[in-house]
Parts: sequence; C-alpha cells; structure tokens
Amino acid sequence: MSSGKMAWALQWISTMAVFAVSVSATVHKVGDSAGWTTLIPVDYAKWASSKQIHVGDSLLFEYNTKFHNVLQVTQEQFKSCNASSPVASYNSGADSIPLKRPGTFYYLCGFPGHCQLGQKVEVKVIAGSSSALLGPASGPGPSPSPMGTPFASAPPPSAASTLSYFFSPICLLVAALLYCVCV
Repeated sequence: MSSGKMAWALQWISTMAVFAVSVSATVHKVGDSAGWTTLIPVDYAKWASSKQIHVGDSLLFEYNTKFHNVLQVTQEQFKSCNASSPVASYNSGADSIPLKRPGTFYYLCGFPGHCQLGQKVEVKVIAGSSSALLGPASGPGPSPSPMGTPFASAPPPSAASTLSYFFSPICLLVAALLYCVCV
C-alpha cells in the first residue's frame, strides 16, 4: 500500500477515535421526561437507582425557574431538607452539571416545601466513564457558582449523547477493517 493511502487511513482512524471519545459521555436528564418538578409525582430515588452514572457524564436539570431551582447540598442537609447554605446553587432552568469525580452527590429544590414533597435526588457517580475508550477522569469535581451568582449553563444534550453506544463499536470495527486492508 502506498504511504499516501496509509497516512490517509491512519488519519481517518484517528479522527474516528476522537469522534467516538467525544460522544461517549451520557447526559442524564433528572426525572426523565417529567424533569425537575413537583407537579408530576416523580420518585427521584427510583430514578437515580435505575441509572449507572459515571465520571464524565452530566446531570441535566430542566425546570420552570419561577417555581424551582437546584441546590447541591451535603448529606446532612439532604436528609433534613435544609437549603440554607448549599454547596452550589443553580437556577437557569436547564442546568447541566458535569460529574468530574466519583462519589455521592445530593441535590434538592430550595423552594419552600418542595424537598419535603420529594424534590430531591441522591446521585452515585461511579469511577471510570460511560465508554471503555475513556480512562478514569481525575481532578476536582464541578466548580459550581455560589448562591446568587449568575453563571452560564452548558447547552442541552444533543443526539450525540444517545449515539455513544452505537458509534464507539462501529468506529472500532471500521478501524479494524481498515487496518486489515492496509496491512
């Protein structure tokens, strides 16, 4: 095989590998189609227990800002529905929170009575990533904004987040086939 074709094949394989890695993180919409609300009864504990959430994934809280917010709190604050001094405060209505380290994270709505109605979620983040192509992430967790400070929210999830389990194996298969053809 000519060196030009080999270089092209290697460049294509590299591009596909980068693409596969870029779509591997999963966006978990809290409450699924109901979102973050008290209007529709949502069992957020059941929602969280049905998910495998990994380092590199993100949580998406979608809600009406006139009636809800998202506060990250400690375990003690979570248990007692205490919203007085949160670890972080989010209020955009479409908050995307990246999960950069393993552990258990606690979120609740800070509007009076909402936490007591069940608008709170305990999220367990597993070390590693959603894709075998990514290694374990390291470094600090999210850098949330202090309460009352404006912040930018990440854009809502794209179709790419749902394609990770499709494209990663396909890219690897194509790369293997190209390798066989090139050698």
